Amino acid sequence: MNAAAPARHFDVVVIGSGPAGQKAAIQSAKAGKRVAVIERDRQVGGSCVHTGTIPSKSLREHALRQRVRQVNLMDEPIQSLLDGVGETVAAHDAYMAAQLERNGIELLRGRASFISPHELALKRIDGSKGSVRGEIIIIATGSRPRAPVQLSVDHEHVLDSDSILSLAYLPRSLLVLGGGIIASEYAAMFAALGCKITQADQLDRPLAFLDPELTTFYVEELRRNGGEYIPCAEAVATRWDGISQVRTDFKDGRAIFADKVLVALGRLANVDGLNLEAAGVALTSRGHVQVDDQLRTTTAGIYAAGDVIGPPALASVSMEQGRRAACHALGLLVPSDPVSRLPSGVYTIPEIATVGLDEHGARRHFGGAVVGRARFEEIARGQINGCQRGLLKLVADPGGRRVVGVQIAGDSATELVHIGQLGLAAELDVDAYVDNVFNFPTMAEAYRIAAFDIVKQRGRSTTSDIVADAVSAVL
Repeated sequence: MNAAAPARHFDVVVIGSGPAGQKAAIQSAKAGKRVAVIERDRQVGGSCVHTGTIPSKSLREHALRQRVRQVNLMDEPIQSLLDGVGETVAAHDAYMAAQLERNGIELLRGRASFISPHELALKRIDGSKGSVRGEIIIIATGSRPRAPVQLSVDHEHVLDSDSILSLAYLPRSLLVLGGGIIASEYAAMFAALGCKITQADQLDRPLAFLDPELTTFYVEELRRNGGEYIPCAEAVATRWDGISQVRTDFKDGRAIFADKVLVALGRLANVDGLNLEAAGVALTSRGHVQVDDQLRTTTAGIYAAGDVIGPPALASVSMEQGRRAACHALGLLVPSDPVSRLPSGVYTIPEIATVGLDEHGARRHFGGAVVGRARFEEIARGQINGCQRGLLKLVADPGGRRVVGVQIAGDSATELVHIGQLGLAAELDVDAYVDNVFNFPTMAEAYRIAAFDIVKQRGRSTTSDIVADAVSAVL
């Protein structure tokens, strides 16, 4: 009998090729390390590319165009609405694979499981086996939809966020269970496509982590598109009637009938089969890999990043976590406080985006806050584009001088937020948004209007007040 082949040795081994894993691997390679990425699927990119961000945002673009054209898409095959997404996914997959190769990163196909803190067993796609050693191991295996057993997810009548895009046709009615980002994005998307949407969740408002003004905006827009949000509703059972409808029963005794049901009640970390016990890596009470503020797990030399460590489970945040995990592991310089400058984007219709502290967070942290508001109906570009419904909030410290957060709801929110993000990074004060000139007409003028609102509240000098009032009148 031949002896087992010795384990292959790398400086850094990354498990998973999604946003977190990819950035961790590239950062490590650019630091001159020998790096391997282990990916269990045939394609790289994780759920972000193949079942999440790219496919769902492609459908969202069709929903936006439908809203403008006011076309009835009922009975339209879903795949026709996703026309071209396959090519987009394939192109992105090829680009990422080439990026790994260009950086000298070895891509190993197969499933990884810990043998010890620094050694992994690798079961390849063809069934063969091997092992890999790494001085540093970064877990970036992502997550999958959580399917409560009582809700009978069958991926035909009761779906999750992976199977929702495999629908043959748009349903005439859709019940969305959940109030988080994924639930709200799909609820808004299908409502814009013409489906009768009911969204229900145990919490009293959806997107509860956001500023209440933004969640109120979301609920109002959902209602404008014919949808409804039902608060404090816990689903306890789903049952297809065998013909055309799914009945969902709730704890309070009510029942809702719909053509299809989407279960979007959170996600589970992909840790099954990793044999974390052999490495001494602990999980949190919610089943996520436990990490500290430097993304270290409970075992020295093992780090984790992305969805596998829990919320916010955004691709952009996962990318930054992956990069930072590699930097911490390799002793590279890491910015001391980037968390407050990481933007969040929710791709509802219209969009919602935030960066920094919201109003409640600022009042809690500083003991007070001055908030400036600009409504899109006040902006010429909003009138021209027909995007009058929207709001930008600048949150400043109690003196009304330093900007500490930006909250936006409305079209282009996920683009506009980056102006605020850079402002926070540069530690710009409120006056910078007043004194700098914005192109006219643009949605970005909302920053100036909101800044003028703060200036007015804090009571500047008489001359400045006159100038501010004059410009406000023009705007």
